[in-house]
Amino acid sequence: MSRVVTYEEWKQHQTKDSFYVLLHNKVYDVSKFLDEHPGGDEIIMAEAGKDASDAFEDVGHSEEARSKLPSMLIGEFAGSEELKKTSHSPAATTTKKPASSTSSESTSPVVYAAAAAGVAVAYFAYQSLA
Repeated sequence: MSRVVTYEEWKQHQTKDSFYVLLHNKVYDVSKFLDEHPGGDEIIMAEAGKDASDAFEDVGHSEEARSKLPSMLIGEFAGSEELKKTSHSPAATTTKKPASSTSSESTSPVVYAAAAAGVAVAYFAYQSLA
């Protein structure tokens, strides 16, 4: 039997010992599954405090993986409005980002500076040979 999970309750379960994940407006207790996850527990825990629906779908989980979800279901999420408020707050924008990201928005300016320096060195080396 499914129940309603509030935002406050969901936020209290964001540790490795007790980890609730939010997928498609449903809350799942994945605490016992963390060590079994093929991608490692870090992948799941990177979604702490966030709606993990997009990340879950982007990976393209198999039907076998999806079939494990019902046994972990806690209930329906009743904190969508509170989650939206916190995801747009200044505190939410200063939270630590995952170390590896495929988003072009997360590319460090240092990478661009290093690339520009490399191009400049190559250009001057070419000019000195000519």
